[in-house]
Amino acid sequence: MSFVVPPEWAPHRAMWLGFPSHADLWQDDLPVAQAEVAALARALAGPGGEHVRVMTGHPGGEAAARELLGGVPGVELVQGRFGDIWLRDTGPIFANGRALAFRFNGWGGKYALEHDDTVAHQIAEITGAPLVSHDFVLEGGAVDHDGAGTVLTTDQCLLNPNRNPGWTVADAEDALRHSLGARKVLWLGEGLRNDHTDGHVDNLARFVAPATVAVPVAWGKADPNAEAYDDAARRLAGMTDAEGRPIRVVRIPSPGWVEGPDQDGPVPASHMNFVIANKAVVAPVYGDEPGRFAIEALKAIFPDREVVGLPSRAILTGGGSFHCITQQEPA
Repeated sequence: MSFVVPPEWAPHRAMWLGFPSHADLWQDDLPVAQAEVAALARALAGPGGEHVRVMTGHPGGEAAARELLGGVPGVELVQGRFGDIWLRDTGPIFANGRALAFRFNGWGGKYALEHDDTVAHQIAEITGAPLVSHDFVLEGGAVDHDGAGTVLTTDQCLLNPNRNPGWTVADAEDALRHSLGARKVLWLGEGLRNDHTDGHVDNLARFVAPATVAVPVAWGKADPNAEAYDDAARRLAGMTDAEGRPIRVVRIPSPGWVEGPDQDGPVPASHMNFVIANKAVVAPVYGDEPGRFAIEALKAIFPDREVVGLPSRAILTGGGSFHCITQQEPA
């Protein structure tokens, strides 16, 4: 394979961002979620140094986005159609000037929303990037890339029978090799508790530099994901990347137990759902004390970028956070 997916820290031509547009989905959380996404757009365009392409889902969403973001330098509003804002999963993965599209089945059939299966095609058409379609199910949040052909994922998601029934490790690695230029796949196990994505890796572990992966460390005795975090760190500590370099693991405080809005258990809150922009890193915080420590840890990891922490509680009611609603378009 003559290409690999660039790392997120490589220069971007633009950063795509989904804007909450559907009142029937977001209900009472809609205005706050829109304000949180608008704050993210401003941070990405300001200290982040990005050209931010904010995609709206219908005219009502466009009107709200225009009210909050109209005239903001570096922010472009783009009319589109989507079921919801999770462009990391529904949009294309860019590599070598091409927009790579995959089948999308609503995270294993859980949330089948109109237009979501067309988002990658819409974005490819707007950018002018040639569209290359692959006939298997894959969401962008299920994989993370180091830019040298190493792909990070979880078997909970990628081998889940609700995505590609019957897939083996060999099947998955072959598909990633031919579609994303993967030379080596690093397999982790379980993702976060109550994560409807079935364990997307961008909530669990992220490449932050060559041969370097950040993983949360549990916060508090009640942290619902302590075992998953430690298992991921142990596995990675024994792995090497596609170049044969040992993986260095850095630990970042997790938010701990973040209770759901209906007091029905923890939500999949994660500081790992940060976005690496051209000149900044923007990380979600949840009104939590460990958020301050997570921001300090990210500052040490990214000394050449400003690190910004922003609230993401309302966005999280939809099931994800900042990384889930963005997709970088490489320069």
